Amino acid sequence: MRKLLFTLLALGAISSTAHAFSPKELTQRTIERRAVEAVIWGIPAVNYDLMLQEMLTKTKGKVNEIVYWSRPLDWHNQTLTPNPDAIYLMTFTNTKDVGPVVIEVPPAEGGSINGNIVNVWQMALEDAGPSGADQGKGGKYLVLPPNYAKKIPDGYIPLHSDTFGGYALLRSNLPSHSDADIKKSVEYAKRLKVYPLSQAANPPETIFTDAEGVVFDSTIRYDASFFKSLDRIIQTEPWLSRDRAMIDQLRSLGIEKGKSFSPTPATTRQLEAGVQEGREWLDEKYDTSLIPFYEKSRWNYAGSPELVKSAQASYDEPDTYPVDLRGLAYSYAFVGLKRMGTGQFYLISIKDKDGHAFDGSKTYRLNVPANVPVEQYWSLTAYDRETHALIRNMPRASRSSQISELQENADGSVDIFLGPKAPKGKDANWIPTDEKRDFELMFRLYAPTKALFDKTWVLSDVEQVKK
Repeated sequence: MRKLLFTLLALGAISSTAHAFSPKELTQRTIERRAVEAVIWGIPAVNYDLMLQEMLTKTKGKVNEIVYWSRPLDWHNQTLTPNPDAIYLMTFTNTKDVGPVVIEVPPAEGGSINGNIVNVWQMALEDAGPSGADQGKGGKYLVLPPNYAKKIPDGYIPLHSDTFGGYALLRSNLPSHSDADIKKSVEYAKRLKVYPLSQAANPPETIFTDAEGVVFDSTIRYDASFFKSLDRIIQTEPWLSRDRAMIDQLRSLGIEKGKSFSPTPATTRQLEAGVQEGREWLDEKYDTSLIPFYEKSRWNYAGSPELVKSAQASYDEPDTYPVDLRGLAYSYAFVGLKRMGTGQFYLISIKDKDGHAFDGSKTYRLNVPANVPVEQYWSLTAYDRETHALIRNMPRASRSSQISELQENADGSVDIFLGPKAPKGKDANWIPTDEKRDFELMFRLYAPTKALFDKTWVLSDVEQVKK
């Protein structure tokens, strides 16, 4: 019927003042349409909120403390594409009540931190550690509230945030996965400190909460709860000038600063429809629009170069604001990097050499050529294609150059196998997959060198092992 009305309007058979939609239909369509855009725009902040809520509800951790994992991550950590070859620590900071907050990073002596400090929108404020602003000398990073105008004390690295909340992802590097190296890495990480600047003369002891074994699930919920997370952000954070066009958009969904979010059952149905359409849009973009790192390769940039450039400019460029690219990136990953390619570099693969999605019931091989261009280590990790988290109930998720038993070929290359069962004699080089689920891959290079960026070293595509 609707198609017929449009056809008749086009042909002039009925008056152009005739209504194709009733007022009720227009309201419903507006809610659904704007819900789609709210998902794409709001996903970085919702991603942040989901991690924060998991800490607050699943652990004893609090804001301006540190939650950490005392072992390399396993599937219980259901954040988006995390690194299971480092000791993870996170501090969720908030300056609203306590003022500026100090994140004190120790010198790279007896260990090192690879850290990234971001605001609520996961826009990078600064990197920390040997590849960050302190260059391995250690430093006191000072997270400032919005519009902070007081004098900055000497000896601090000021980070001007436009939001009250934010977090730092701090990875304590591992020479290997031995119990001794893990213990040493954790001990080094506990030299980190977090405290309000107001207490800098006599800082309180930093509280560390271990989340090892906790099902810490911050995968994106594509249902009505997405908008509850988004509402929490709107209620607690200031509107940014660049985003004020979203004020009316969100008001039509029932999200308005200073008012409770209580959608009617009818509105909830439209929100559900909108978030599902948003998910389909993101999935389609993920499947078709990743940018190859090498020409005609199945290895892609983890984040669009356009997005990285804009984020490093604090999304303040006059003629670009890549909301779509940002939404896509934070649907499958978290945290922002100020100096992409200095401390770490990531490549993503979602299809094998022949262009087929990775099937967990099949067996694949990646040949990692010799002389990987890194000063620290490289790793390959498998993730669930649907959730972008570590594959549930698997005994491990990755293989890396830190693994002492990893078998090398005669030419110095390494074959990594992925599948539901290890090929005979290849257990040390095997990453298990769930035969009922598709998966995706991330190749990490820590402290990458020139040969990666001038592409004289080329990572092979993943091939299916034919039986």
